[in-house]
Amino acid sequence: MGSVSKDASLPITSADDLLLPMLEAEKPASEFKVGTESEKTGVLDGVQAVSYDEIVRPVLERLRDRFGYHETPEVEGGPLIALRRDGLSVTLEPAGQLELSGAPLKTIHETCAENTAHMKEVESASEGLGVRWLGTGYHPFASQAELSWVPKMRYSVMREYLPTKGSRALDMMRRTGTVQANVDFSDVEDAFAKLRVGLKLGPIVAAMFANSPWVERKRGDHLSERSAVWLDMDNERSGVLPVLWEGTPSYERYVEWALDVPMFLFIRDGALVRNTGQTFRDFLANGYEGHRATRGDWETHLNTLFPEARLKRTIEFRGADGQRNDLVCALPALWRGLLYEADALKKAQELASKISPEGLIAARNAIPSAALRASLEGRDVAEWASEVLSIAEGGLERLGEKNDNGEDERIFLAPLRALVSKGWCPAEAAIEAAPGDKPDAEAVIDHLRVA
Repeated sequence: MGSVSKDASLPITSADDLLLPMLEAEKPASEFKVGTESEKTGVLDGVQAVSYDEIVRPVLERLRDRFGYHETPEVEGGPLIALRRDGLSVTLEPAGQLELSGAPLKTIHETCAENTAHMKEVESASEGLGVRWLGTGYHPFASQAELSWVPKMRYSVMREYLPTKGSRALDMMRRTGTVQANVDFSDVEDAFAKLRVGLKLGPIVAAMFANSPWVERKRGDHLSERSAVWLDMDNERSGVLPVLWEGTPSYERYVEWALDVPMFLFIRDGALVRNTGQTFRDFLANGYEGHRATRGDWETHLNTLFPEARLKRTIEFRGADGQRNDLVCALPALWRGLLYEADALKKAQELASKISPEGLIAARNAIPSAALRASLEGRDVAEWASEVLSIAEGGLERLGEKNDNGEDERIFLAPLRALVSKGWCPAEAAIEAAPGDKPDAEAVIDHLRVA
């Protein structure tokens, strides 16, 4: 969602240039849309991990040839790693997880129709290859040794650098999957209101969507293995950013944080330049090997930051595990209901104001294993989750976007409400469907399968 500046090659000549991605993205509320990103994990012949050459590339080729997608290689003549069509794209995560980066759409009815059509296309493109695609936060079967790498330039840098920052970095890259919602903002006050709600309520949402109870064919220690991974990945570029919670809203405050995060790389003349360890602030002041920072370099850097809520040309909410088809649309519906209706946003801010940095960090550490049973500020996270849902449901009701059957967007929250009312997250429903310390692989696949 959003686009890179047309002036990406221009040098950064002032601090104002660093604000352009946000300033250029501002729009009136009447033009607000939601983009949804969802990742799928492939399994082959039961539990075997998929490879790029044998499975992932053929699936992309079939999508291209059958459904009118266009290739978008990183460089001219580069390998097939992404497709684009009508505002949406299909991209790859490091071990071949298949991601739909949906078009910015006005309603969640449109979003769900887009996802349904995409899954049908993926199922067609996968026919005869023996691959099945799962909606989950963590690969339920594969070890690191069983996974391959896709030929994407930045991954070659990340696979070397990130393990020096956290023991679960490669798990983050190769074994996790997510559903993500991207929202618009009208000005800096609106952007920071949404960003702060996202940072504070993000771990609660992660608990609501916990959906990764299995690790290497066994019941793991967590209901969200993915959330556990993010606690030990790279704390310099991730987390809930308490430094931004209070004070006057300003894009400069996010920029100041981002400037001090170490870089991964930048691109010159179609070639990758490794630049790990240098902060963008230092790169901006001193350059690197004769190269000077450009606007495109800055946007590339913003894309390598991984807080629970990320500010770019949209605000991205990144904390949820990958989901089955019946819950994929619940995540964007939740954030749309919380953030796009004035009364709901005010109530969400009031609820978020009751959370302290210390309380949230403690809860975030407990949520991977306990999910909705974790404690936050002396209350079960399940209670917070029920309030969050009620606010979102009210927002969607007042927004009043209805389908042809006269149903508003609350229908996409109904499966989530059913779980939260039981004090359950999706992982607990998954465990019920495939019980035991070493569950039947086919039962796991049947429950998680999306295509």
